Amino acid sequence: MNKSIRTKGFTLIEVLVALVILSIALLALASLMVSATKYNSAGGHLTEAVTFAQDRLETLRITYWNDTKDGTDTVLGATGISYTRNWTVTANPAPPNDTLKTARVTVSWNDGVSHSIGILSVIAR
Repeated sequence: MNKSIRTKGFTLIEVLVALVILSIALLALASLMVSATKYNSAGGHLTEAVTFAQDRLETLRITYWNDTKDGTDTVLGATGISYTRNWTVTANPAPPNDTLKTARVTVSWNDGVSHSIGILSVIAR
């Protein structure tokens, strides 16, 4: 009565090895999710800063020629971050460029790390 018993299924060691492999893969995905969230947030702040810089530049473009001047202000973004805008307007006195002014808008913010972007443009009379 020596029957060979064939078992079907997984052994405990096979199950443990599969769980170890699965847990390593899930840990890698968790760290990837943290990095993706951080970079997505940084991209949102950068997009918002560029939008604020473009907004100020458009305001300078529609301002009367003699009223364009340097300035600074603070804008609160939708994400709760405070952005500081600085702008300088420089006249080009030499002809044929005496009908042009150079406008530089710089936006800076701090989300744990200081960041800054700048836009340079020319305003025509």
